[in-house]
Amino acid sequence: QVQLVESGGGLVQPGGSLRLSCAASGITFSSYAMSWYRQAPGNERELVATITSTGGRTNYADSVKGRFTISRDNAKNTVYLQMNSLKPEDTAVYYCNAQFQRGTYMTQIRYWGQGTQVTVSS
Repeated sequence: QVQLVESGGGLVQPGGSLRLSCAASGITFSSYAMSWYRQAPGNERELVATITSTGGRTNYADSVKGRFTISRDNAKNTVYLQMNSLKPEDTAVYYCNAQFQRGTYMTQIRYWGQGTQVTVSS
């Protein structure tokens, strides 16, 4: 049974910070690239950030570059998203995703968490 459990969401003021965590079980965590997605009402699901299985490479959506940082701790089977300088447009449900990685090849085998709500409002 694969489980991805997100935590750390909540209400924060513009300019504030949050750190999201996603704890994985039921997979060989070090074989999976990890990503954070988000979806706001009326919008399509958006890829926010990705980190490769070893943590050697990261990628970010243009809208969050310079503000968000993705990281992972393979010993703890956990991926993080540090979110700084938050804006109201960052408000969304944030989802954790695990993507099976064979060497440098990204497969389409994916698992999803339930999501955690992030609300940025004054």
